Order: sequence, then structure tokens, then C-alpha cells
Amino acid sequence: MTANRTTNVLLGLIAASLMVLAARPYIAPATVHADANSWDPLYVEPSVYMLRVPKGGGQVLGKVVVNLRTGNVYGYPTTTSDPYPSTPLENKPQVSHAIPLGRFAMEEAR
Repeated sequence: MTANRTTNVLLGLIAASLMVLAARPYIAPATVHADANSWDPLYVEPSVYMLRVPKGGGQVLGKVVVNLRTGNVYGYPTTTSDPYPSTPLENKPQVSHAIPLGRFAMEEAR
């Protein structure tokens, strides 16, 4: 008789524990961070353009990138008509650094 009672008590504890686990999301739901990203939306112009380097730096081929949140416009030199930075003389990957070209006044469009 005690084995049956012990079994029933253990089954009752298991059932109560499962009910607590199942009800927990309804009682205290987890916090959702929908816009927790730290990146800004960017628009990358699909083709390569001649970029004018500010302060008399001349011209160079490159990609144009617009930050859609701030309106800042950057140019990334590719030095060739390829859509990525490359040098025919070197076989290793090249790194292109941003050249600030200007800014769109995005706050006026709202």
C-alpha cells in the first residue's frame, strides 16, 4: 500500500512540475528585442562609378554605398571595372576603405 501511495505522490509531483513549466511562458513571457541590431541598412549601387575623391584626390573607379538611416554616401574604390577591389599584379585579396562622398538630408524627406 505504501508503494502505491509513493508512486502516486511522485506522479503528482511530476505532473505539477510539468504544469509549472508549461504555464511559465504565459505567466512571465520572455522579452523580445525586435530591433536590437546595431547595423544600419545600406544600399549598394549595383554598378561601378567614377568616384571623385574629395580635397583634390583625383578620380577612381568604385562602388557607391548609401547609409539609408543617416543618408551618408560613401565610395569604396575598386580601381578597376570589377565590382570588388582587385589588383591584377597581386594575387591576395584587397581591402577597400571608405571615402566619404557626401550626405543626403534624409530628415527632410520625412
